[in-house]
Amino acid sequence: MGVKFIKISVCYFVIGVCLGMYMSMTEKFSFSPVHVHINLLGWTAMTLAGLIYVVFPSAGKTTLAKVHFWLHNIALPIMMIGLAFLVSGVDSAGPAVAAGGTLMVLGIIIFAINILKNIKSN
Repeated sequence: MGVKFIKISVCYFVIGVCLGMYMSMTEKFSFSPVHVHINLLGWTAMTLAGLIYVVFPSAGKTTLAKVHFWLHNIALPIMMIGLAFLVSGVDSAGPAVAAGGTLMVLGIIIFAINILKNIKSN
């Protein structure tokens, strides 16, 4: 799972950088929360999870790792699309942000359980 996390994190990195470039070129920064969350949860957190799973393959080969991967990658787009609409003035997008955020928290809790359960000190 580690390599899958790393590869998809690069896609989020490209999206985050392109969004940042768009905001700087237009001098409209209303999407800053989206930009930050895509870079933090998409690029940084997923890269670190991927590296952990590569270094500790016993954790990366678990069902927990697979569930973490899918929850993270379902939650993040839902939350970010909802947040983009929300900061654009569409108040009805709040439930999408909440649903995506809840799924993200669940995915991160599963990641934490996986790490605590499957990574042992020598």
